[in-house]
Amino acid sequence: MKERSKVFQILLFVLMCVLTVLWVYPIFMILVNALKVESAITTSTVFSLPSAEKFAGFENFAKALHSQGFLASLGYSTLITVTSVAAIILCCSMCAWYITRVKSKINNFLYYLFVFSMVVPFQMVMFTLSQTADILKLNTPYNIWIIYLGFGSGLAVFMFAGFVKSIPVEIEEAALIDGCSPLQIFFKIVVPILKPTMVSVTILQAMWVWNDYLLPTLVLDITKYKTIPMLIQHFRGSYGRVAMGPMMASIIMTIIPIVIVYILGQKHIIKGVAAGAVKG
Repeated sequence: MKERSKVFQILLFVLMCVLTVLWVYPIFMILVNALKVESAITTSTVFSLPSAEKFAGFENFAKALHSQGFLASLGYSTLITVTSVAAIILCCSMCAWYITRVKSKINNFLYYLFVFSMVVPFQMVMFTLSQTADILKLNTPYNIWIIYLGFGSGLAVFMFAGFVKSIPVEIEEAALIDGCSPLQIFFKIVVPILKPTMVSVTILQAMWVWNDYLLPTLVLDITKYKTIPMLIQHFRGSYGRVAMGPMMASIIMTIIPIVIVYILGQKHIIKGVAAGAVKG
């Protein structure tokens, strides 16, 4: 049995290595092509390493930064991501705490409504969403976070509610006896305990909002505002042709921030997801 288990572990390790290579290889090729001159990207040498005469250095990165409004798009993406994630963390944690602690049929219905929202395809609501956003003036980077709050609340409430159920209610009752208000109990007692789940939700939602292309394209005025994914999709060079070099460079610069966020908080993801989905 031990030998069979060891063989299984070796095969699993090899499989994971193969999958890792398959996932990393496209990103590696994007980085390689971001360092090539334009002619080397559009020919049969696209999959080869850059030679001395085809090596562009950081020229493509400089072009991406100084053309097409990359810095403006970076600012819009950062603003949308920060405001959306902050709203999701604050509102959904408070909502999950309330519907978990206050037992009623309405709260049970709300909880299952949040859970049900996770399985509703976005395509079912995207056309009515676009019209509603225009009517309510939610079509700018400064207030689109309200829409993201609605779409991100299902997963967030589910995870927060699962973790809140594992918190002994006696802790909150003791704080209440000591004279704490409900808000003080939440921010001073519940929030510190919720930290692992908050980190997990923050990373998951930040990755989603930062990389999202469809929702901003439907809601925002593309002639005024472009997020990073929208900019990459519409990257153009002279005479309307696609500038492949700067586009590859902009993709790499777009990936780096969210990868850093993921690396810094990856140890909390599994712990927070497991706590929010299993406990209680």
